[in-house]
Amino acid sequence: MTLRHLPNTITGLRLVMAPVLPWLLMTGHPRAALCLALAAGLSDLVDGQLAKRFGWQSRLGSLLDPIADKLMLGCALGGLWALGVLPSWLVLLVLARDVVIVAGAAAWWRLAGPFDASPSLLSKLTTAVQVGLVLLCLVQLAGWTVPLQVLKEAVVAVALLTFLSGMDYVIRYGVRAWQHNRTPPA
Repeated sequence: MTLRHLPNTITGLRLVMAPVLPWLLMTGHPRAALCLALAAGLSDLVDGQLAKRFGWQSRLGSLLDPIADKLMLGCALGGLWALGVLPSWLVLLVLARDVVIVAGAAAWWRLAGPFDASPSLLSKLTTAVQVGLVLLCLVQLAGWTVPLQVLKEAVVAVALLTFLSGMDYVIRYGVRAWQHNRTPPA
């Protein structure tokens, strides 16, 4: 392996770490789960910085990185749900948004071809707030006190932003699809 492949290797390790997080939660190791989540977040920063700084970006990395991020976040949410820390409706809302986005992207690709799938600012904010909620829950489970009101507000923020972000994708790409279908072939 050359250093050029280091970012993809780090991303691959994050893919492997993802299912370990809920296992740690379910087996009563919340501090280890918190450490793993923090390590995953740090690895995401490191692989991105390495790829950008040294020009080590690759098509594989651009595909694997968001998959690793979503898998880690999904496994964390699933583990927290299984412990009864997060409500079912919230986890289902997050899952439904992601399914809608993936289904829409697949439909677009099938009907209109490739497109630029760069996330919106709202989508990035949604992911950041989801990660924040996961970290708050992990901190609470690890034995540090997080005020109940803060957790409730974080749940509301995640729900609201997740819903709005999902609607944003549906509307934005729905309009693009409509415009694409109305554009005469050259």
